Amino acid sequence: MTTLVWLLIAMLPLSLSLWALLDAARRPAWAWSLAGRSQLAWLTAIAFGLLVVIGGLVIATWYLLRVRPRVAAVEAGDLDALLDEGPATA
Repeated sequence: MTTLVWLLIAMLPLSLSLWALLDAARRPAWAWSLAGRSQLAWLTAIAFGLLVVIGGLVIATWYLLRVRPRVAAVEAGDLDALLDEGPATA
């Protein structure tokens, strides 16, 4: 039982990073561009995060909570999302 719990805890950062990587890869380049973000930079950061477990958890969480909503909003046609955060950073 204890082994199963530790296995699930160990899989959380990997699963979160993999989800973030696949989500970032499937978003169209034009949405990234309009959102003022670099798709290549985020894909690289998340992929690197897969190698560094704790760092990957932080990077994936930041992407999923801060970057993904903005890119997804632009992809859905909500250009008002561009005005919410001001100037964009990578």
